[in-house]
Amino acid sequence: MTQPNYLTAEGEEKLQAELKELKGPRREELAERLRSAIQMGDLSENADYHKAKEDQGFLEGRIQEIEAILRNSVIIEKTNSDSVSIGSHVTIQEEDFDPETYHIVGPTEADPRQGRISHESPIGVALLNKKVGQVAEAETPGGKIKFKIIKVE
Repeated sequence: MTQPNYLTAEGEEKLQAELKELKGPRREELAERLRSAIQMGDLSENADYHKAKEDQGFLEGRIQEIEAILRNSVIIEKTNSDSVSIGSHVTIQEEDFDPETYHIVGPTEADPRQGRISHESPIGVALLNKKVGQVAEAETPGGKIKFKIIKVE
C-alpha cells in the first residue's frame, strides 16, 4: 500500500487548481501547438513539433503526479492538542537564536523557506509529540541541534 500524502486543506486546493489549469487551458494550448507544428510538414526535422511533444510529456506526467497525490491524500485536520502533530504551528528556539515558527506539513507541501517543514524531516521528526517547554534534538545535515518548544498551535 502506498503511503498517504498529508495535505492541508489549502495545499489540496492549490493542487486541485493546478490540475484544472493543466487539464484545461494548458492542454488545449499544447494541442494547438502540436497541430500548428504538424501542418508545417516534415516532422523528422521540425523543432517546434519535437519541443511540443516533449512539453506534452511533461504536462501529462505532472497531471498523473497530481492525480496520484490527491488519490492518496489525507487532509490534515486542525487539532487542539497541546503536543506537536502534523498540521501544528510550532514556535521553537535554539540557544542564542531568535524564536522561529514552523507549520508541520506533509512532504508534498514542505517549503522550509516559507516556514513549512515536513513531519518526515529531521526537525519535524524531532518535534512530533513534544509539548511546550520540552527540548528536542535533531540530527541535521549541518550537525546536531537542540531547541526548546515555546508554543504549539
